Amino acid sequence: MFLQDFYRPLIGFLILAGSGSACEYSQGICGAWADGDIRIGVLSSCHSKVQRLYVRERPEKYNCTELNLISLVRTLAVVHTIETINNSSFLPGVRLGYYICDTCSDASKAIQSTEQLLAVNGTLSVQCEVLERPNVKAIIGARFSEDSLAVARLLSLYMVPQISTTSSAQTLSDRVRYPAFLRTIPSDVHQTKALVNFMKHFHWDWVGVVYGDDDYGKNALQSFLADSEAADICHAFQEVLPHYLAHNEIDKRIQEVAETIRLSEAKVVVLILKEELVSKLFKEMIRQNISRTWIASDAWSMSRNISQMEGINQVGDIFGFTFITGPNPGFKEFLQQLTLSPGSVNLYLEEYKQLGKDNGFLTEAVDISMTYGERLAVWSIARALKHLLNCSETDCPGERDFPPWKLLKELKQINFTMDNQTFYFNASGNFMNGYDLINWQPQEASGQRRFVVVGNYNLTKTEVHIKAPIIWSNPSNTVPVSMCSAICPPGTAKKLLKTSCCHNCTQCLEGTYSNETNLPNCLPCEDNTWSLKGWTSCKPKDEDYWKWDGSHAIVILTFTATGYLLLLFTLIIFLVFYGKPVMKQAGGTLCFVMMVGLALSYTSVILFIGKPNVHICRGRQILYALGFSLTVSCILVKALRTFVSFLPPHRQRQAKRFYKPPVIITCGTLIQVLICILWLIFDSPAVEGFQSDQSMIITIQCNEGSGIGFGIMLCYIALLAFVCFLMAFKGRKVPQAFNETGHIILSMLINLFVWVCFTPVYLAKVNERYSIQAAAILVSCYGVIFCHFAPKWYMALCKKKEQLTREAYFSRANIHIDSDDLIPEITLEPGFIMGSQNTINSVDTGLGSINLEFPYRTLRKRTRSKSI
Repeated sequence: MFLQDFYRPLIGFLILAGSGSACEYSQGICGAWADGDIRIGVLSSCHSKVQRLYVRERPEKYNCTELNLISLVRTLAVVHTIETINNSSFLPGVRLGYYICDTCSDASKAIQSTEQLLAVNGTLSVQCEVLERPNVKAIIGARFSEDSLAVARLLSLYMVPQISTTSSAQTLSDRVRYPAFLRTIPSDVHQTKALVNFMKHFHWDWVGVVYGDDDYGKNALQSFLADSEAADICHAFQEVLPHYLAHNEIDKRIQEVAETIRLSEAKVVVLILKEELVSKLFKEMIRQNISRTWIASDAWSMSRNISQMEGINQVGDIFGFTFITGPNPGFKEFLQQLTLSPGSVNLYLEEYKQLGKDNGFLTEAVDISMTYGERLAVWSIARALKHLLNCSETDCPGERDFPPWKLLKELKQINFTMDNQTFYFNASGNFMNGYDLINWQPQEASGQRRFVVVGNYNLTKTEVHIKAPIIWSNPSNTVPVSMCSAICPPGTAKKLLKTSCCHNCTQCLEGTYSNETNLPNCLPCEDNTWSLKGWTSCKPKDEDYWKWDGSHAIVILTFTATGYLLLLFTLIIFLVFYGKPVMKQAGGTLCFVMMVGLALSYTSVILFIGKPNVHICRGRQILYALGFSLTVSCILVKALRTFVSFLPPHRQRQAKRFYKPPVIITCGTLIQVLICILWLIFDSPAVEGFQSDQSMIITIQCNEGSGIGFGIMLCYIALLAFVCFLMAFKGRKVPQAFNETGHIILSMLINLFVWVCFTPVYLAKVNERYSIQAAAILVSCYGVIFCHFAPKWYMALCKKKEQLTREAYFSRANIHIDSDDLIPEITLEPGFIMGSQNTINSVDTGLGSINLEFPYRTLRKRTRSKSI
């Protein structure tokens, strides 16, 4: 590209510097002119193409065809503005002239026209040397960037200022290669940013691109690709069309591009083409009935020819960015009259009149607001001249045959206001006006399109602002969708595929979230918050524990309250019958100690309810350990009493030395106290929060440490219960009237069975293990109440009369009860026999009626020793 740009002006210079036929051949190039003190050159593509062979072998005359009305109107806008300035006193005493040469939309032809402008019109011989003071002091044009790039290199040799109103190629901002080039528009670097921002506004990330193979198309494409990639917009296809309309394969390429568009899933297509190529492409779209959303580059964004072509409403929605437009006072009337100033020549206008169109046709065929750039260009030159020529209100005394570089210097420094807008050339030689967003809205009556400004693009803020409603061509009037993949909703993230715009939507995992669409990654939850899979936000987890109004708590409290009531009922009965035989048979004061232990155990169950803390976690285990150890120690005394009472006399006397109930109860409980103290010191219970990634609930529960201390505590209670069971089991054959072994065995079996079942549940860390522990405590306590106290309720309340009768009857047996150590001494008179079948049926020991069931022969032997 660099070599191509370098050789073009070199070729032009060789033509300019040549002699003989080369210089003679350049005559008669310009088609319009008007004399003046200072002349402005105009390069305009008044014709759309050059009719010539595709391959040239020798210099030939350029045959320009197809009069271009848009370029003609732009050219006439320059003429009108120059005449407006000449008819004013803005440059007193100075008349501006002009030369208008046709580029025919061809870069080589543009160089030839520029060569002529640097000399004089074709009526004079070409000056074939480098010109220090050429006749033309500034040049307006060319229209297309391809032509401007070629001309700009040549004009840079002489530093002749060139002002383009439409050439937007970014390369032209290079101050090293094109130091004399200026323009009244922004460069394509902003246009492509505007296109990309417009696509982002409607979430179009899957688009096609069709561009021309000229410098404008290639440069704009590269800029668009860079900007779209940065905005995560991908390209479904990139197709190129030949810039030259006379290309012999242009129709074939049009059909190939149309087929690509038809087969693509992209519903949005960017066309970086000149107007004539777009017209050809749209005709093929209409023929194949293909509808898309089209985004126009500035080259055709306000083309009246395309907007009025037959069937244009069938192609779909059309948007485009155009350079800031504005008024051109008096220009409409100028076009309607088409009257030139005396001495002016305009062959292009004569060619237009030969078409047979009336004077008002141009105002309808072309949007004259597009000529605002030409007005700005001429006024920029005029303001620079005013300062260069030292103009006052009456005179401009400065030198008029000045070198063009002086005018270029003044142009770079101008700053003026027009129509409430400020204009100046920035360091890159560009105006920074921004763009208008144009929507081609259908007109049903005429079948044509009208241009409606629906928004703008601010160069400073780099954002598109939609300020008017957009009418979409689809029946539902909704924004069309052009995406490689569907939008990922909140709660998901994009998982990119091979193409950056194509993705799958994956749900955010636990602990992450997304609250916007199309996020590349899910966001992590902040501290103390969590989310489940696919959530759009994080929130604190709910704490789960046995709340006082929960179903678990109500059930536990009901059974605990019932236990307390049973203990209270037992206490009342024992107080009423305190000192009576039934009370003595139940164990006397030993029962009150058992009730204290059971009350502590019930209290421990209450501590399972509510939000746990370290004190509650410790308290509930310690209360149960001490309370139930105390209870089982009392049961151990009862089992030992029964066991010892019916040992042989010599073994009974030995066993009685160790039968010390207070000592047994105290030691049994103190051992548990020691276990609990060591547990609290070395492996104390604590609070833990159990949570799962798949749940929004934190289960607040107690942790018994490593479990060793907890296990030893339960094992010790189990050991006491097992000893009770063994002793009761050994004494199960003693006389029935004094036999509580069955009650002891049953209550201890219940306790052992419950805690054996609890052990695997606890070791498995089941979430409900604490509710099972609470239930185990309750069952154990109820087992003691119903096995040890309930029978005494029955005896006290239902068998009171029968018991009194039995006491009177047995008083004849001279039975003595030594109740100091709760082991009965039974003495019978020799030969005392009761009942039938030679047996003594029962003896009242003072602790209850004992059915001895002893054979008479055995009793007689024992009565000799007066002791049983």
